[in-house]
Amino acid sequence: MTIRAPFGVRLREATDRHGPLCVGIDPHRELLQAWGLDDDVRGLRRFAEAAVEAFAGTVAVVKPQSAFFERFGSDGVEVLEDTLCALKEEGTLSLLDVKRGDIGSTMQAYAAAYLGECSALAADAVTLSPYLGLESLRPAYDLAAKNGRGTFVLSLTSNPEARSLQQAQGERQSIAGAVIEGVGRLNADEGEDSRWGSYGVVIGATVGDALHRLELIEPLVVSRAPVLAPGLGAQGATAESIRRTFGEAVGQVLPTTSRAVLSAGPDVRRLRDAVLQAQEDVAKLRD
Repeated sequence: MTIRAPFGVRLREATDRHGPLCVGIDPHRELLQAWGLDDDVRGLRRFAEAAVEAFAGTVAVVKPQSAFFERFGSDGVEVLEDTLCALKEEGTLSLLDVKRGDIGSTMQAYAAAYLGECSALAADAVTLSPYLGLESLRPAYDLAAKNGRGTFVLSLTSNPEARSLQQAQGERQSIAGAVIEGVGRLNADEGEDSRWGSYGVVIGATVGDALHRLELIEPLVVSRAPVLAPGLGAQGATAESIRRTFGEAVGQVLPTTSRAVLSAGPDVRRLRDAVLQAQEDVAKLRD
């Protein structure tokens, strides 16, 4: 069995080397067409291979969005497997955006699919949905810990539909706060081998003042959770707005961009130039 350092340690090393930027691989129909590719498996493969060539060894984390591969059925999943394998071979951390969440044996199966050593779909980390209960995700937490992988649990997302649920207030805290607190407990149980734990949260880069208004900055810092923050670029977030949004927790943030960089394709050199510009923009977050 492969023995890895905890994901939090590996993630921190990667961001120290390349900066905190996470870049997505989102091969949706419009981008394929913009690249002059057909919206089929052949176009998907060419898109994914160009993205890996441009991003691997350049950024800390690459985040394939599983749905855009799955829509092509088993052939698309094969491309996703090859993409994850190529990132691994290049020594670049992969974060598979699958947002899975279920209970019992079903959650065990999802964990085995995306975090298990014997799966071709295994990534360094995955996104998870906690709305059947944080503890329902236990099989993923445990397998991630066993295999030196990580998880990112949805906490406070930017889509308007999420506000009524995620920002709802209970007797003591908001739903989003409960997620952050629960993830913090997982990191506390892991120990303190790194400034970051292996269990992270997903918080949209465009949530505005929600973290401050819900009084979640301090709990986020205490949690030691790395924060996947989608929304840099095309969705309107900037390095300066991210600094305002996350306050004292900004050092934990992985600003995430997809369309803003991918729109520079299909030329690999232009893709890499777009990544370097984004890295330069977010480098000040570590100042």
